[in-house]
Amino acid sequence: MSSSAVMAVAEVSSPSNAKTRLLQSSQLSFSSTHLYSLRRSAFRPIPTTQKARISCSVAPNQVQTPIPVQVEGPKTKSECYGVFCLTYDLKAEEETKSWKKMINIAVSGAAGMISNHLLFKLASGEVFGPDQPIALKLLGSERSLQALEGVAMELEDSLYPLLREVSISIDPYEVFQDAEWAILIGAKPRGPGMERADLLDINGQIYAEQGKALNSVASRDVKVIVVGNPCNTNALICLKNAPNIPAKNFHALTRLDENRAKCQLALKAGVFYDKVSNVTIWGNHSTTQVPDFLNARIDGLPVKEVIKDHKWLEEEFMENVQKRGGVLIKKWGRSSAASTSVSIVDAIKSLITPTPEGDWFSSGVYTNGNPYGIAEDIVFSMPCRSKGDGHYELVKDVIFDDYLRKGIAKTEAELLAEKRCVAHLTGEGIGYCDLPEDTMLPGEM
Repeated sequence: MSSSAVMAVAEVSSPSNAKTRLLQSSQLSFSSTHLYSLRRSAFRPIPTTQKARISCSVAPNQVQTPIPVQVEGPKTKSECYGVFCLTYDLKAEEETKSWKKMINIAVSGAAGMISNHLLFKLASGEVFGPDQPIALKLLGSERSLQALEGVAMELEDSLYPLLREVSISIDPYEVFQDAEWAILIGAKPRGPGMERADLLDINGQIYAEQGKALNSVASRDVKVIVVGNPCNTNALICLKNAPNIPAKNFHALTRLDENRAKCQLALKAGVFYDKVSNVTIWGNHSTTQVPDFLNARIDGLPVKEVIKDHKWLEEEFMENVQKRGGVLIKKWGRSSAASTSVSIVDAIKSLITPTPEGDWFSSGVYTNGNPYGIAEDIVFSMPCRSKGDGHYELVKDVIFDDYLRKGIAKTEAELLAEKRCVAHLTGEGIGYCDLPEDTMLPGEM
């Protein structure tokens, strides 16, 4: 947590008038927010009493939220207990020559199954490296707050030395404070009888609010990865509500689709996955997505030279990738949370690790200035390269044929229709929905 964070004082009264300080943001009442902190130097628990008095002081330079957040009033019993009542002495934070400065990572939907896999990968150092301390800021809802406490307890029991802080809250303005990475997983699933237009509106409202919160309190160079579906249009809504953050910093996750495409090509060619490169997912994270076999390579050779069955490439391969999630759900009875978390890790590592020479990766990014002739002002999955600095550039040396362009035009039309559907959430007028067909992926149900 940065030095600019808002500090509040929680005074706990006891017969001995014992007082202690709790590092805590003040945008929510204490009853709905907890801080869990790991530290490698001395810490002490707050004395527990039956009658606790909680008061918060607000710093005069506190950033005001543009939209008031409604929270519950004080509860008779403080929810601060155990590890959540430990203090974290920022001055005692260990900064050695081998450890980097701590970074803040915000995760929404943090009590869900995807996060249950992802958070432990982040905390272990698998993502950002073995010398990178992190603070995890977890966003949930009132219904998931108790589950978030359980998540924090599991993180504590895992004894990760790189995990320096964990905070949980239902307020995005608090969770996104000084965030340098925001992984937005939380979204409502598609219920029975719900039209795709309804889901676009419901989840769009969530991402409009989160965009405003990021714009208000996050780092100006925060990298945002949108996982919650429909992720392309949710990413567009989010970036439109965060005008102070570069639009290029927003990504819609299509890496799982890329990974699935690589798997199918490897299986067909009889090679291991690491022989498959230059795979692009074009367009929307829906069944209109276009897995690109024209530019893909197997062991350095064009896929069409290795896999001679071109009918399989145009039919079975495309369908296998597009519907892989649905098949998995039928087999296992649950969605692909584990492989989704792996693909989030892959997406982040592709941005913080230089792309291998000649290769690229897929990400749903803002189309303004793209070299492919794709409509501007939407979020569209395209081939990207990175120097490892968290940023990317679009690949220019790709080829197209009529088959590929036809597929790209279809998914482009769908994204433009989705954009019209959420115009009321992007500040572009009144939304109206003329979606051509229902192309929702099974995992969104």
